[in-house]
Amino acid sequence: MMPARQRPTLEQVAERAGVSRATVSRVVNGADTVEESLAVRVRAAVDELGYVPNLAARALMTRRTDAVTLIAVESTNRVFGDPFFAAVTRGASQELARSGVHMVLSMVQADADLERLAAFLRGGHVDGALVISEHGDHDVVGLVEECGIPVVVGGRPVARHDEVGHVDHDNVEGGRLAARHLLVGGRQRIGTVAGPQDMTAGVDRLVGFRSELGSAFDGSLVEVGDFTTTGGARATSALLERRPDVDGLFVANDLMALGALGALRGVGRRVPEDVAVIGYDDADIAAVAAPPLTTVRQRTETQGRLMGQLLLERLGRPAADPLPELAERGSSSAVVLGVELVVRDSA
Repeated sequence: MMPARQRPTLEQVAERAGVSRATVSRVVNGADTVEESLAVRVRAAVDELGYVPNLAARALMTRRTDAVTLIAVESTNRVFGDPFFAAVTRGASQELARSGVHMVLSMVQADADLERLAAFLRGGHVDGALVISEHGDHDVVGLVEECGIPVVVGGRPVARHDEVGHVDHDNVEGGRLAARHLLVGGRQRIGTVAGPQDMTAGVDRLVGFRSELGSAFDGSLVEVGDFTTTGGARATSALLERRPDVDGLFVANDLMALGALGALRGVGRRVPEDVAVIGYDDADIAAVAAPPLTTVRQRTETQGRLMGQLLLERLGRPAADPLPELAERGSSSAVVLGVELVVRDSA
């Protein structure tokens, strides 16, 4: 067996470049106090030798890990099965990577997970945190703040944290758009499968829906789901059992809307002839549903990118390609993205 190739050392880079070890250290750690001609020689030596900095040692010296964690307050099934999480994660990780920051995933489902997360954060393993899918029974944002690291939230935080940055969509307006479209379409008995009421997205979409319906709102036509396909089917079946006369349905995300379509088919209700259905997200699955789903579009990947950029800003690091929404927010700690209705065959 051939012996493992030894990693080049800082001293070897210094010898190759003809400079001191301290000069090499300053260059590889990004200091701007080294004369450019010397920095060029150091970078050339690094490339020639294939030198890789010792990140653990650099973290001790600079108190910077070049890593952040994305905290998902959900089960593994939801995180890896919901297109919303995929899009947010893709946007955030790509944005951070472009600025040289690595992103690791942390999952929280129970109190024991919170204890492990707190130990991880206090251990100095990451410079900051992103939080998505926060539920009311766990104030994860407060926990991260207590650990003393910058945090940005995807969505409006459940508990009040005035100084915490967050990136959300106008979920109240999204609920209004759905209700308005069903009203204009002549639907008389309009119901909803709302999102979880311990999540701000679920609350806000129901608030907008109820507000737009006004006196036409009927509490017996409301069923709460869990943002999953099976949960959407279950909630729709319960609603149909109680109110079989429903003729319009706003479902608070596209996965639940797929479940709703299946439940309606199961009892012989045609979409949109008997019941018009509107979803929320405009995930890729919406366009290929049967029938193609009318839905409220939100810019989920852009939300992830903005979360990454807002966290970079709080870490004092430049974003590679700042999005205009970052500057347009002014002094606000929040960025709220607009939504729009995408009309297809289901409503």
